[in-house]
Formats: sequence, C-alpha cells, structure tokens
Amino acid sequence: MEKSKKIKIIVGLFYLIVVSSFLLFLLSKFSLGDLRSMQLIQSNTDKLNTIKNNNLIYLTLFFCIFTTIWVFLLGFGTPVALIGGFVFGKWFGTLLVTLSLSLGALALYLVGKYFFYDFLKKNFLKKFKKFDKMFKSNQLYVMIIFRFFGFVPFSIANLLPVIFNINAKNYFIGTVIGIMPSVFIASSLGGGLNNALYKFENFPSIWNLLTLPEIYLPVVAFISILITSFVIKFFFFK
Repeated sequence: MEKSKKIKIIVGLFYLIVVSSFLLFLLSKFSLGDLRSMQLIQSNTDKLNTIKNNNLIYLTLFFCIFTTIWVFLLGFGTPVALIGGFVFGKWFGTLLVTLSLSLGALALYLVGKYFFYDFLKKNFLKKFKKFDKMFKSNQLYVMIIFRFFGFVPFSIANLLPVIFNINAKNYFIGTVIGIMPSVFIASSLGGGLNNALYKFENFPSIWNLLTLPEIYLPVVAFISILITSFVIKFFFFK
C-alpha cells in the first residue's frame, strides 16, 4: 500500500512539472491576449505546417519517440492523438499515433511484467477476476475488446494485462487493433481543428466549432463509444 502511494506521488509530481513547464514556456512567448488572437494562432499553425512539410521524417521520428516515452511514463493517450491529428492529419496521424502508443504500451507492459508482476497480481487480480477467465479463453480477441471499449484509463490498461500473463505478441496486436478506432476519432478531431482555424476571422466559440462536420462528427462518434462502454461496464463488469 505504501509503495502504491509513492508511485502515485511520483506520477503526480511528474505531470505537475510537465504541465507547469509547458505553461511557463507558453506564457513566456505569448500573452493571454495573444492566445485569443486568431491571426496569431493561424500564423503559428502555418509555421508548424511548413516545418512538417520540410522535415516530415524528422518530425515523425521525434513524435514517435516522444509518444513512446510519454506512454512509458504513464501518460494519457487522448491528448497525443489530438496533437497527432492536428499536426499530421487524421489518416497519417492515426497510423503514427496508434503505432507510437502501442510501442510505448508494450515497453511499459514488458517492464511491468518483469518488475511488478507480483505487486500487480496481489492488488488487482481479485478485482478483475472476470477478465482473467476471459483472457484465458482467447487472449487476442479479448485484448482487442478490452482496448476498444476502454474499461479502465489508458495508463492503467497498459499495465493491467500483466496480471493475466498476456503473450507480448497478442498484447501488441490487440492494442494496435483495439485503440485504432478511438485514435482515429481523436485524430480526426485534431485534424478538424487544424482546418477549422482557417474558417474564422475571430476566435470561434465552442458552438461555432460544433457546427462544422469535421468537428461534430468525431465528437458524436466519441460520445457513442463512451456510452457503449458505460453500458457494457454497467451490465457485465459491475
């Protein structure tokens, strides 16, 4: 129990440092007024697109390495997918984010299996006994469903299969297939935000953005998966 608290404190401090550093960097470059300037946002988006077009290979490698490390350090998946879609577009962004998240998850899984198997099994196996029986019947198929519906937060889902002793190959393939639909939705939203920036002269409200198909369609898809996941968890995994 004491070890679990220490891990939570370390993870919390890590996120606090990362978020604080990002905000300090942002505020050192722009004022709060600038952040509501549509012209400034469009200008910096143009610069980002230029960097992407001139250095696609390097930017892709950097994004892949950063995402892999981010996931390995228990980072969330959705913000990465939004950024990937915004920078690389929904199609290439989906492929890149899916592979990067899956690689990071696999690295975390292997380390967790080697160092924390006994700890995780002792603390979580009783709570997820139903999953244990399901994974024994068909690892790959259940892994895909487990990933697709997101029964637990992404960072926990990366480590939880350790207690079920999933084959690394089934873990990786199941993760790739299972998270791809959700990644595509988030990447589509990120790509839609990139395109939406050029459709408004002034900073748009949430309602203005929701009138655009490239925004509201991914949002509707995301809500649909969320509701389906909630229903399944409520009736089958109370």
